[in-house]
Amino acid sequence: MLFNEVYGSYYNVIAGILSEAVRGELSKERIRKIIEEKGYLESGISVPKALEKGKWPLLRKDYTTPVRHIPTLPLTTLQKQWMKAVCQDPRIRLFDPPLQDLEDVEPLFEPDFFVWFDRHSDRDPYEDSLYKEHFRMVLLALRENRRLRIRYRGRKYRHDQLYIPEKLEYSSKDDKFRLIAHSSRGTPYMIRLASIREVSLAEKMTPGEKQTAVRKDAAVRKETVVLELVDERNALERAMIHFSDLEKETVRLDDTHYRITLRYRKEDETEILIRVLSFGPKVRVSAPESFIHLVKDRLDMQKRFKSCGP
Repeated sequence: MLFNEVYGSYYNVIAGILSEAVRGELSKERIRKIIEEKGYLESGISVPKALEKGKWPLLRKDYTTPVRHIPTLPLTTLQKQWMKAVCQDPRIRLFDPPLQDLEDVEPLFEPDFFVWFDRHSDRDPYEDSLYKEHFRMVLLALRENRRLRIRYRGRKYRHDQLYIPEKLEYSSKDDKFRLIAHSSRGTPYMIRLASIREVSLAEKMTPGEKQTAVRKDAAVRKETVVLELVDERNALERAMIHFSDLEKETVRLDDTHYRITLRYRKEDETEILIRVLSFGPKVRVSAPESFIHLVKDRLDMQKRFKSCGP
């Protein structure tokens, strides 16, 4: 909302039209298609009319333009301030964002502007040099489609083998990154980045190897929970954002009631339970029975904890 109007729809439509005009590739049909791709339905009437009648003196009759250079979208001071603030986050700095144009910019806010709650305190050591090295090695393997040899400590055993990395995930509840990877047989592994002791790049994979490993895993690792949601106080919008990282299906039952089916990994069950309970009475778990029992047990535990308080 800070800069959604800086380069709005009309700006992007006109920038696209002028870009093709500068290259000498513009036609009436291309104007129509650019408006369809970048603008709104009503733009198809107002924009061509404003250009053709000279209200916006940017095009000649032969679809050339007096503009000499392709339009650019330079960052505003506000955008730079926001980027400087975001780049102060140690998690963002793990991705080596370019900061060369932000040296003289004051951040829009400081990291201590936010107060976090309902989050584990044993976050990943984002500032640790070895953690950064491991993170960037994993990121490089994902970008270059390479296997990784990883030695790490799991909950019960030490592991040391070749893995096919699928993706990095971030848990806001735990404030931790984890790598989703597979063995050559397709066995899934969830590896906490902070648990890695050694990691090294191995050979590149053929295009089909990673897809095969992921397909073997995808059919067996998903659990399902069905929620009944009452859309009061923007509950539906909040749920769509809150569960945006999960595979889901949403069905409208009536004007205010929705059924949401979430799919998740079994090892994430506790986190999903906490996230569901955060909606209070606006969300009710209707299936499966095993998850309903988890909800009841969690609520009973909270009642017992409150009864023991001062």
